[in-house]
Amino acid sequence: MIWLSLVLQPRLVYNQWRCVNTEGFACVGVRLLFCFVVMLVAVTSAPSAPKPKHLARSRIDDGQPNVIRLDGYIGGGDALNFRRALTAAPDAELVVLNSDGGLVAMGLLIADDIHSRNLSTLIPTGSSCYSACSLIFLAGAERQADGELGVHQISSGSGDLVSAQLSISDILDVLNHFDTPIEVLTIMFRTPPEDMYVFTAAEIERYGINRRRGETTPSTPVASVEPADSEEVKSAIEAAEIVPDTPNRASPSLGDASVSRLSAIEDYARRPNRMALYSGLDFFGEDIASRRVANAPACAVECLTAGDQCKAFTFNTDERVARGPNCFLKSRRGTADGNLVAISGELLRASDPDPRSVTMGIIDPKAGIFEDIDIPGGDLSNRSYGGATTPQQCRLACVANDRCVAFTFVKRKSECWLKGTVEQPRSMEGMVSGAKSLEVFEATMIELD
Repeated sequence: MIWLSLVLQPRLVYNQWRCVNTEGFACVGVRLLFCFVVMLVAVTSAPSAPKPKHLARSRIDDGQPNVIRLDGYIGGGDALNFRRALTAAPDAELVVLNSDGGLVAMGLLIADDIHSRNLSTLIPTGSSCYSACSLIFLAGAERQADGELGVHQISSGSGDLVSAQLSISDILDVLNHFDTPIEVLTIMFRTPPEDMYVFTAAEIERYGINRRRGETTPSTPVASVEPADSEEVKSAIEAAEIVPDTPNRASPSLGDASVSRLSAIEDYARRPNRMALYSGLDFFGEDIASRRVANAPACAVECLTAGDQCKAFTFNTDERVARGPNCFLKSRRGTADGNLVAISGELLRASDPDPRSVTMGIIDPKAGIFEDIDIPGGDLSNRSYGGATTPQQCRLACVANDRCVAFTFVKRKSECWLKGTVEQPRSMEGMVSGAKSLEVFEATMIELD
């Protein structure tokens, strides 16, 4: 594990955040690991995140009490450790696996506990489940292999044929209880112990290895997601630098099924697994709640802990606004609007593609607005725009109109004039004007694990 100590710049520069660790490496384009030895700058005003419990290779996070993770080699004490994890997580529904195998006897005991408690099993994308781990995976009432599933014959250094036959008998008996496809058993016992047979995605579908409760036909793969830790999210945003986006990743859609009717694996996959972060971009509208918080990381945590309702947020960094809400939680992204003092984030699931860069003409509500300035001529119409009665509404009307390059609002008459061309500005009392500038906004992607 790489241990990082991150230093957050004391001041936010509008279009860029940077972080540097103690050895001088830029915190860009890598999976961020957040095990802090010394937190040089801490966000103390936001609620602290739950600390994960580590029970050998089986661990539970207090924030996700229905998920148990089993990682690494399956050794002599791991069946007992897994039972301790089950005791610590009485509402467990899903076991997430990442193991190259280990002792068959321990794997069978863990598998029996999973089967008896009707738990689901998942191999996430990028993870593997080989040898004894495959016995655990196949025990799932629901099971999903998005990562690699590998099987082979058992091995024994004793040369005791009777003992080996008894072990095979135990494996066959247990796998029969799990309704394991006969093709999987055949491949398992035909693959020498020094080799590993890894099933392809086509074989997983063909043999019906993935399944949902009550299913008798092969299921369609569902992308997996790891739950986010709120303290890590705050650290990730503090460490983020606004850099060009990564290529889009395509994932299958889960549809619009109600969360209450989803399987444990589908519910897990619907959780956000990454965040698209924008500097200088406001997600205008679609508000479901507003808060007063210390900083943008705390605003992101507010959205993550708001449940399935919050899909995006905008934080106002203007320190001159000393009262009132500065964190706006949103049901969806809303209308993109350029704003130098805004930091916005969008929560994405595995089934959502990475967002593309946003190129748009903006009129910044602070830096792009000029009082007592008129832009004569160049009107798009011989009538004022009737849908705007304030300078703010007039600005937004111009931003939303591709033909509009500027506007002038007449305070005395509450008239909004949208401009197709920009003539020489002039001073005139009671006028408010603004002109568009073309900007490109790139998303910084933050993994939420």
